[in-house]
Amino acid sequence: MPYSPLMVNPMKEELTSIGFQELLTPEDVDAFMSEREGTALLVINSVCGCAAGQARPGVHLALENESRPDRLVTVFAGQDTEATKQARSYFEDIPPSSPSIALFKNSELVYFVPRHRIESRSAEEVAADLKSAFDRYFAVAPAS
Repeated sequence: MPYSPLMVNPMKEELTSIGFQELLTPEDVDAFMSEREGTALLVINSVCGCAAGQARPGVHLALENESRPDRLVTVFAGQDTEATKQARSYFEDIPPSSPSIALFKNSELVYFVPRHRIESRSAEEVAADLKSAFDRYFAVAPAS
């Protein structure tokens, strides 16, 4: 049974308030994934302490980077269960974990941060990891 919206809405708002679009249904996920051009960050959000203490704050800090994704989307594990299942189907060779963070370039998964690389680190370490990935995969080449 999904968590109560009263409980998860403040956790969702931590991301939606900084520009994340919620993917609430499998169809929302498929529509997001069908957009082939550009870069994207998908956060699989959750109620756990590492989502509150490391993942969401780390993502927020990482978005201060010069290189950053074009699109920001999120699903909420334990709430938007079918959308979360559909999102995970796009990287089914990776065991499910929440929270987790996926980076896409032209709809191809290029980087993934599972829960075990979030829960044992600080928000600043998660942010540094993401910023490095943003620079590696999303940096715009200077015009020649």
